[in-house]
Amino acid sequence: MTYKVASPTELLAVTGWGIRDIKLVKKAYVWPFQKCTRVDLSPVNYTFEVQAMSAEKLPFILPAVFTIGPQVEDQEKVLLYAKLLSSHDKQSNHVNELVQGVIEGETRVLAASMTMEEIFKGTKEFKKEVFEKVQLELNQFGLLIYNANVKQLVDVPGHEYFSYLGQKTQMEAANQAKVDVAEARMKGQVGEKLRDGQTRQNAAKIDAETKIIKMQREGEGEKETVRVKTDVQIFQYEKEAEVAEANAELATKKAGWTRLAQLAEVEASKAVDLRTAELQSEVERKNALTRTEKLKAEFLSKASVEYDIKVQEANWELYKNQRAADAVAYEKQKSAEAQKAIADAAFYASQQAAEADLYAKKKEAEGIMAMAEAQGAYLDTLLKQLGGNYEALRDYIMLTNGAYLEIAKINSQAVQGLNPKISIWTGANGNGDHGGNGAMKEVAGVYSMLPPLLKTVNEQTGMLPPPWLGKLTEAGSSASK
Repeated sequence: MTYKVASPTELLAVTGWGIRDIKLVKKAYVWPFQKCTRVDLSPVNYTFEVQAMSAEKLPFILPAVFTIGPQVEDQEKVLLYAKLLSSHDKQSNHVNELVQGVIEGETRVLAASMTMEEIFKGTKEFKKEVFEKVQLELNQFGLLIYNANVKQLVDVPGHEYFSYLGQKTQMEAANQAKVDVAEARMKGQVGEKLRDGQTRQNAAKIDAETKIIKMQREGEGEKETVRVKTDVQIFQYEKEAEVAEANAELATKKAGWTRLAQLAEVEASKAVDLRTAELQSEVERKNALTRTEKLKAEFLSKASVEYDIKVQEANWELYKNQRAADAVAYEKQKSAEAQKAIADAAFYASQQAAEADLYAKKKEAEGIMAMAEAQGAYLDTLLKQLGGNYEALRDYIMLTNGAYLEIAKINSQAVQGLNPKISIWTGANGNGDHGGNGAMKEVAGVYSMLPPLLKTVNEQTGMLPPPWLGKLTEAGSSASK
């Protein structure tokens, strides 16, 4: 058995007897049939020159430096790294080729989808894309990219794209410089003339604005002078008003103070008189009290003797009367107890009768309520059976209660004793035809209806038609005026 301890940048990977898979620790006892391997967790720099080709089939070289190491924060990733790569030196060709293969593969795939201009101008985005895609591949080995530095793109020998691009940029810059010089010379000459004209225009404009501002300032000065004078006059008026108000208030307060002083003098005088009267009254009361006490002392001695004699006599009389009263009270008590027993019996009998009557009335009320509830339920059932038709429910209730029979009896009693007269009238001919046509026939028909109508009214009510309408004859016909 041996005891082993790992350095700060290492872990101990123990396998063998008693361990199911791999145990990663900082220190451990290594027993027989167990094997301990040190796993280095420090990151390593890998420098590559990746040769790739853009979407325009232009080859280039991408120098890059990657700092890669195990993912020490994730225990599962460290365990995966220990299983796959811990037996190899991180600077060995195996690990170097593994990392280089992942980086070159992802870089070439990404570069093939981008143009040279996109790669050159978007170096930051290109680096980010390469970093993310390479990291996805390295996760399966438990490795983490701590830092990635992508250098400037370099031409492949025989393909001087960046050299030509630099020469083009230099020529464009030289030509642009010549154009800028000529344009600057032209702008200088034109600007000189333009500035001269603008100077004259601005001078005339400033003179005009100066005159306008001068007039405005003079007007504003006069306006300010008038405003100041007005404010001063208003301030004087306000101060005069305040002085007058203060004088009035002072006069009012003086009058109040004078009144209060006079009231205080009157009250002081009255208080002196009142106190004098009170003291005189107190002296008289004390004198009267002294005389009363003297008389009380004289009569008290005589009254005390007489009182003792009369108390003894009264006690004797009281004793005799008390004994007689006790006898009478005892007799009345017994009589009252008997009457109370009789009254209690009568009250109990009346109470029982009242409770019986109350119980009967309560049961009667409960029966009425139960009947009302039953009738309500019965009416609700009938209304539901009739489909909510209140008119049909009313007719059914009136029919079952004999209401229609009572109405028929009342109507028959109302028409008993009547002797109606029925008159039948006909026209001039058998068919009621007056011999006219059209409108005259209708008028003749209306006129022929008047005699029977007036006759019927006369027979039923005794009323006669007005003279202007006609007159009834004994035969019953009407003559029109």
